[in-house]
Amino acid sequence: MGKRRKEIALAVLLAALAFLGYRAFGNQATSPSGQSSSNPRAGADQARKPPTPTAPDVHLEALEGERPAPSDAERNLFRFKPKAPPAPPPSMQPTPVVTAPPVATGPPPPPPLPPITLKFIGLMEQPGTKVKIAVLSDGQGPPMFGSEGGTVAGRYRVIRIGVESIELSYLDGRGRQTIRLTGG
Repeated sequence: MGKRRKEIALAVLLAALAFLGYRAFGNQATSPSGQSSSNPRAGADQARKPPTPTAPDVHLEALEGERPAPSDAERNLFRFKPKAPPAPPPSMQPTPVVTAPPVATGPPPPPPLPPITLKFIGLMEQPGTKVKIAVLSDGQGPPMFGSEGGTVAGRYRVIRIGVESIELSYLDGRGRQTIRLTGG
């Protein structure tokens, strides 16, 4: 009799678990009217949900239609492009190796001359003559003066003095440069 009681208790326990499982997960299932039988709010939730999508319209009769028969030609997934021409056959003659003519090398060219770092800060005219004198500065010492054709700082020659600029070069004539009037 003890075994029979255990079997009955086990059956009652399984029935209780089945009932609780149905209550826990059964609330999510809906009745045919669209509302849950145990939850009155579920009807409002159902009204807010978008309708379920319907199955797409499938034309099964189109599947039964006639299809082109396979051909013996090469299959081309890109039907709209013309077939590429075949590659030329490899030639049997070796291709000659072309070498560039040797370039004559000599001493490297001299480095470029550094720019003239003087600033044109002013212009003076000698009273009674039309001789223009340029006032130049290297930013370190006193101002330097030079007239057209003269030398400045022992390194530069004044080629031309204009109203707003001066043209200088190194004493040997290289490195010609125009310096604008900066005034300060």
